[in-house]
Amino acid sequence: MLMKVNQGLFTSVAGLAFASVLLTGCGPKAEPAPTDSGSTPTGTTTPTTTSSRKAVTAAGVEAGDTIKIGVVASLTGDQKPWGDDSMNGAKLALKEFNDAGGINGKKAEILAGDSSSKAETAKTAAEKLLSDGAMALVGEVSSGATIQMAKVAFDKAVPVVAVGATRTDLTDEGNHVFRVCYTDDFQGPLMAKFAYSDLGLRNVAVMTDNKLPYSQFLSKKFSEKFIALGGKIVTEAFYESGQTQFSSQLTDIKSKTPDGMFLSGYFTEVGPIAQQAAQAGLKVPMMGGDGWDSSQLLTSGGDAIIGSYFCNHYNNKESRPEVKNFLDKWKAAYGSEPGTTMGALGYDAMALTLDALKRSAKLNSKDLIAAIDATENFKGVSGNITLKGAEGNPKKRALVVEVRPLAEGFQVFKKAYEPDDLK
Repeated sequence: MLMKVNQGLFTSVAGLAFASVLLTGCGPKAEPAPTDSGSTPTGTTTPTTTSSRKAVTAAGVEAGDTIKIGVVASLTGDQKPWGDDSMNGAKLALKEFNDAGGINGKKAEILAGDSSSKAETAKTAAEKLLSDGAMALVGEVSSGATIQMAKVAFDKAVPVVAVGATRTDLTDEGNHVFRVCYTDDFQGPLMAKFAYSDLGLRNVAVMTDNKLPYSQFLSKKFSEKFIALGGKIVTEAFYESGQTQFSSQLTDIKSKTPDGMFLSGYFTEVGPIAQQAAQAGLKVPMMGGDGWDSSQLLTSGGDAIIGSYFCNHYNNKESRPEVKNFLDKWKAAYGSEPGTTMGALGYDAMALTLDALKRSAKLNSKDLIAAIDATENFKGVSGNITLKGAEGNPKKRALVVEVRPLAEGFQVFKKAYEPDDLK
């Protein structure tokens, strides 16, 4: 994902609009650029938050002469490809906000925090940003990291807008937590339906990273839907992030003679698993979630990962005007296209936060929470985002892509799913 790679080819997808995970968890449209016109109608009154989630009670953080927005990203560690892209996306959106004049004569600045691709470090980074006066936090991609950010932000009544964290119960941390991506409640069942209906699989083995809440939830949601459709989970094998040898798990899986495998973890382990599965003679279709979204998957997976499928949020090859506009600005700023979906989602998370700031009754974090919660039809690069009445979880469309060689674009579009397609 650090690598400058086109995110998949879906040049001729009718009405395609789509949205991309890590340490624990990780959308589409058609209108002018997000910061230019994507938002709910502006007004002087901010609707009151009416969430059933635990509500913040602190007074909140007031904006100073400069509006400070904290961004926590994996700037080092295994998830660095995601972290670099999400940070660059956030910087791009913030620059547009400032170039347009900011708000009430105030400009915004990013306070950057490095999670080092670890949940516990994300917590430390968030605490530092809050102590430095951040009135909002953007990040992370990993659900585990984002949950830690949400915990420390609750007592400060500071909103957290997740970039790619897809764990379903993330927003249960409080009414201050939001995301711009879809959830595992959607992508897990979606991949199960694709496996059952499109690939014709009936007996699937699941491999779960037991260190990643993202992986655990995704495996659970995939399995529940696959079984409901009439399929069978022949076994579930477990491993942990950072593991490099998977022979015992693959030997057990092979003995169950599955006709497919669902790998719910990150690209860092999925590539080696694919290589070792091929060496063990376990040659069946492999599937996964948005945690596969990095061209480094090809480096570690080689030919063994080619022809596999995973779910994702967005693609550089989409023909929507928002995507072209975004890519033009990204290339002008950074010289190439974003290597991962997190560039678009990082941009959307920051742009939505700043847009809500313009609609906030007052320039403080508690009113900002209410303004974010009232967002309707925000025209994001990854798709329309509505948070009003959504408990922090926007309904987003998703794509299934096939892993192909780099020369073919790494990700080739196979199918799009709308939020209601699984009903």
